[in-house]
Amino acid sequence: MRIPLIARQTLALAIAVVPLLSTAPAANAAEWPAKPVRIIVAAPPGGTADIVARLFANALQSPLGQTVIVDNKAGAAGTIGVHGLLSAPRDGYTFLLIQKGIASEVPHAMHVSYDPFKDIVPIAQLTRQGLVLIGHPGLPAKNLGELITYVKANPGRVDYANFGVGLRGQTIGVQFNRLAGLTTGTVSYKGSPPALQDVMGGHVPLMFDGPATSLPFIKSGKLRAFAIAYPKRIPALPDLPTFAELGFPDLKEVSWMALWSAPGVPPAAVAKMRDATLKAMQSREIRQKIEDLGMEVGSPATSEELSVDVRESYERQGKLLRSINFKPE
Repeated sequence: MRIPLIARQTLALAIAVVPLLSTAPAANAAEWPAKPVRIIVAAPPGGTADIVARLFANALQSPLGQTVIVDNKAGAAGTIGVHGLLSAPRDGYTFLLIQKGIASEVPHAMHVSYDPFKDIVPIAQLTRQGLVLIGHPGLPAKNLGELITYVKANPGRVDYANFGVGLRGQTIGVQFNRLAGLTTGTVSYKGSPPALQDVMGGHVPLMFDGPATSLPFIKSGKLRAFAIAYPKRIPALPDLPTFAELGFPDLKEVSWMALWSAPGVPPAAVAKMRDATLKAMQSREIRQKIEDLGMEVGSPATSEELSVDVRESYERQGKLLRSINFKPE
C-alpha cells in the first residue's frame, strides 16, 4: 500500500524530531549549572547552619564553575526555609540546608503544610553531631553520677531548658529521666541562645544543647558539660564521656545537617550537586572548621539511606511525644 505524500512528510518530520527530543535533556544536564546556584539556609545569619552553609558554598564554587549564593530564610522552626525551597522552580538551582529535625521532629511539634517524606529529599549529609547535657557551673554536681544523685534528692525542683517545644532538646530530657529514674520539669525557649542565657544566668539549671552553640561557654567555664549523647567522644571535647560510657547506651542518636532538594528536580543536577558536595567534604579546611564547631563531617550515605534514618527518627520522636501526651501547636 502506498503512503500518501502528506503522511510520508509527517512521518519523516516525526522521525527527525525524535533524536532531538531524546538528546535535549542530556544537553541540558551537561550544561548544568549554567547560572548561580542558591542554597536556602533555614536559619539566621551567624548561626551554626549559616556558618556551615558558607563553608560549603565557598568550596562548591570551583567544582561547579558558578557562584553559590547563601539565602537565609529563618523562622517558624525552619518551615519558612522549606517553603522557600518548594516555591522555587524545580530546575536544580535551589537547594535547602537544614537539620534532619525538619522532617523527624518539627512535624510532631507543629502543624506543617508539607509532607516530610515526599516534599523534601535529603541528598548529602554535611555534618553529624550529638546533644550535650550542660548545666550551670554552680550546681553541686561535678559529673553525671553526682548530678543524678542531686536531682533525685531534689524531686520536682530541677528543670531542663529546651530550644523548642516538641523538639529533640525536650524529648531527650524525657528519655534520660526515664532511664535514670529522675523527675524534672522543662522550660521551652524559641531557640538555643535565649535558653543558654538562662542556664548561664542560673534561672534554669540544665539543658541538652548542640555543641556548636554551647562549646564556647563550656570552654570558658560558663557552663559545665556532663555527657554527650553520641556514639563516641568528639575531638572538641575529648574528656567529655558519652552517655553510653556512663551506663546509658540508648542515648546516642545522631543529629545531622544536610542539603535537601525538592522532588522533580533534574536527577543530573542533583547528582552533580551531591558529587561536588562529597568532594568538598574531603577538604582539610572544612573538616577542621566543622570539628572546631564540635561536630563531625557527614558520612557519604545515599539519599535513600538518609531518608530511612529520617523515618526511623520520626517514629522514635513520635513515640516519645505520645508517651507524654504532647499535642502539636
